[in-house]
Amino acid sequence: MEQFENMTEALPPIDPANAPGIAEAIAEVLDSKKARDIKVIHVEDKTVIAEYFVLCTGNSSTQVKALAGEVEFRMEQRGLNPYSVEGRDNNSWVLVDYSNVIVHIFSREAREFYNLDKLYED
Repeated sequence: MEQFENMTEALPPIDPANAPGIAEAIAEVLDSKKARDIKVIHVEDKTVIAEYFVLCTGNSSTQVKALAGEVEFRMEQRGLNPYSVEGRDNNSWVLVDYSNVIVHIFSREAREFYNLDKLYED
């Protein structure tokens, strides 16, 4: 019961202009829900669409969707709503857009195929 109470208590607000803080908060949420191979990549010098990408892999299509839902839920608790969410009906890649931070939640196969890690890492 105590664990459930902790899920509903208010979390401190997060500054929407603090991209590194948002990216780390999202990575923590993903880690708490057992996402694999979580990476926070600074992409500001490589693209104009965001400052950071947060990438992770889900163990199944169900977990991919659950991870996206948990990120949305936890960030909303901190006062931050996504601008858009793409791929909710997709079993392999869900994108959650927080403007300066974009979250990519992949299945293993999709992560290997699109290989954003290699494309955007130094």
